[in-house]
Amino acid sequence: MSTLTAPERTAHYDGGYVTVRIAGTVEIRFPIRASARLASGSEVQLKNIEVSPFGLHWPDLDEDLSFKGLLKGEF
Repeated sequence: MSTLTAPERTAHYDGGYVTVRIAGTVEIRFPIRASARLASGSEVQLKNIEVSPFGLHWPDLDEDLSFKGLLKGEF
């Protein structure tokens, strides 16, 4: 039995920015205008973020961003 668990990850949209927190110690914040698909989304669509072990998904916009890419500054 493994005692390792994936770090907690959260994401939210507010005021033109997406903020991602990983394990409460790392925060990534980026403007939606950095992504063409996100920039075209409505507030309701942008707030509908699904967080997986690998990244973020906006089902209404068919957009995915990986945590690995976000940590590299790829939006």
